[in-house]
Amino acid sequence: MGKQKKTPKYVTMKRMLSLRDQRLKEKARLKPKKKEKKDPSALKEREVPQHPSCLFLQYNTQLGPSCGSYHILVDTNFINLSIKAKLDLVQSVMDCLYAKCIPSITDCVMAETEKSGQKYRVALRIAKDPRFERLPCTHKGTYAVDCLVQRVTQHKCYIVATVDWDLKQRIRKIPGVPIMYISNHRYNTERLPDDYGAPRF
Repeated sequence: MGKQKKTPKYVTMKRMLSLRDQRLKEKARLKPKKKEKKDPSALKEREVPQHPSCLFLQYNTQLGPSCGSYHILVDTNFINLSIKAKLDLVQSVMDCLYAKCIPSITDCVMAETEKSGQKYRVALRIAKDPRFERLPCTHKGTYAVDCLVQRVTQHKCYIVATVDWDLKQRIRKIPGVPIMYISNHRYNTERLPDDYGAPRF
């Protein structure tokens, strides 16, 4: 015969009564919470996001080259596809917009490019070009998509250069932010007003 299994003493738990148990006295018992009835005549409070003052009649006044030059936020995949399409990023951007352009790269995008390894080593070398403006990130984590969306929501002075479908979908929901993409071995812009010299196709 085998040994009878006994549960060790440290595993057995002290059984406690719940505070709503019938055996407890009325004073010690937890009373059920009453739902507060909402007054239908009371005014409902809600927060409506205020549109920035730079958006006037669906035109973003902060975008144009009136302040000197365009600022373009660049994504990792955009740099890599530019290399595959044999496009010089700075020159091709200027050819697309017919104005002076400053490509900007955030710390998150830079970290993402560094993490990608040998596959993106040429993209990393291009990203470290002195012509690129480096934008510091203050938030936690290095998720580049959230970083770009957050920056564009706060500051409406950027054109986002990306080929990422998910990022495009998220940026299309933000008013006044154009998107730059690659098609037919050249750069094109989406949602850029005609007043700002957007190429007509």
